Amino acid sequence: MTRLDPKTGAEEHHLAIERTARYWTLGVAESAEEVWIVLHGYKQLARRFMRRFAAINDGRRFIVAPEALSRFYVSSSEGRHGVASVVGATWMTREDRMSEIRDYVAYLDRVAAHVGTLTGDVPLVVVGFSQGVATATRWAIHGETRPVRLVLWGDFSPPDLDLELAGVRLAAVDVVMVRGSKDAALSPRLAQEEAVRLEAAGIDYRTITYPGGHDIDEETLVRLSKEPR
Repeated sequence: MTRLDPKTGAEEHHLAIERTARYWTLGVAESAEEVWIVLHGYKQLARRFMRRFAAINDGRRFIVAPEALSRFYVSSSEGRHGVASVVGATWMTREDRMSEIRDYVAYLDRVAAHVGTLTGDVPLVVVGFSQGVATATRWAIHGETRPVRLVLWGDFSPPDLDLELAGVRLAAVDVVMVRGSKDAALSPRLAQEEAVRLEAAGIDYRTITYPGGHDIDEETLVRLSKEPR
């Protein structure tokens, strides 16, 4: 569908291109009994995010942290950025959002397919943290990859989900909400709205709460990793 800028009359176009994505791993793929694909939050990078999962790198699992395709300088300081400037990444913004969503769903499917050639057919756990919650949810619903468990940590599922499709795609998935009792990013009102949406769609899920804020709580993560699939 063609879109025009009403102020200039300029016409919007899209062009699919190939680019290089980056991901980080922990563990040995060939001997893994399961794969965890973990999706970082806004302003984070995969390498730094991966440090949160060192506690479950016990030889049983292969942990993969894809990095969002859009990087930016986090610092708001003026002038040129240098080697000391902090860099983060984002999965998407509101600008051209549907293209961004299609791109990251396709990207994550390619990551999962590639990892599968290394590990063989083993169970897949997908973890999304903060902004990665929306990313993980959309991927599980619209992508070709089938996780056995979907862990949504520190945010709510996106309100614009196709709930009918979600009900079908998540029917056999163990959906786990993980939330800190002191997480200032979580709104009780949004939690209630989410509960109503998911219940209406017949989507089963369970909630794990820990006494902490907006971060990956190590004790909770280790306990979750020991649960049977």
